[in-house]
Amino acid sequence: MAQQTSPELEQLLDGYRRFRSDGWTPHHDRWERLREGQEPRVMIIACSDSRVDPAQIFDTDPGEMFVVRNVAAMVPPFETTPGHHGVSAALEYAVQVLKVNEVIVMGHGMCGGCRAALTQELAGCEPGNGGFVADWISMLDEARAPVVAAHGTTGRTAERAMEMAGVKASLANLRTFPCVKHKEANGTLRLRGAFFAISDGVLHLLDEETGEFAPAI
Repeated sequence: MAQQTSPELEQLLDGYRRFRSDGWTPHHDRWERLREGQEPRVMIIACSDSRVDPAQIFDTDPGEMFVVRNVAAMVPPFETTPGHHGVSAALEYAVQVLKVNEVIVMGHGMCGGCRAALTQELAGCEPGNGGFVADWISMLDEARAPVVAAHGTTGRTAERAMEMAGVKASLANLRTFPCVKHKEANGTLRLRGAFFAISDGVLHLLDEETGEFAPAI
């Protein structure tokens, strides 16, 4: 018996058909080259939020960026404890195997993960019912304290401060990885913080000397 499709799947399949017509066939030579492997020069660490697709924001072709997305665009600190370290494995692969030149951590406006970290609304939840998210965003606890002291736990000002603090926290955690620290020191790897504002579509870049984000345009 044939499996029934759903409206959601049909929408995806419609997009796939457009891709085959407009994205694959006219650019077949490019796709042929990608069969030989990938050589992205940039790694993007972004949020899983459906509104902030890095490929769309930066208008890139397949093969140009190595992308990892997770709740709140977080990078965990370097550790060697047993477990499944998905972000760490992807980072290691990008830096050590693909030898990317740049790693960009891109936070964004109206981030649910950062808001949950700010309000701690998931505290005490069991795994599978909010506990996995709560454990993940607990990496922002240290960054949260000065945000709360300055802005409280509610309102758009506090939320944006938390979102930007999250980018800085991930950059700090990136620098705990020996391979990252070594390559940044010898000039073969650059780290950069970015923030995409959903409300107006403006990308901001972090100046680590001043600690401030400024529009890229």
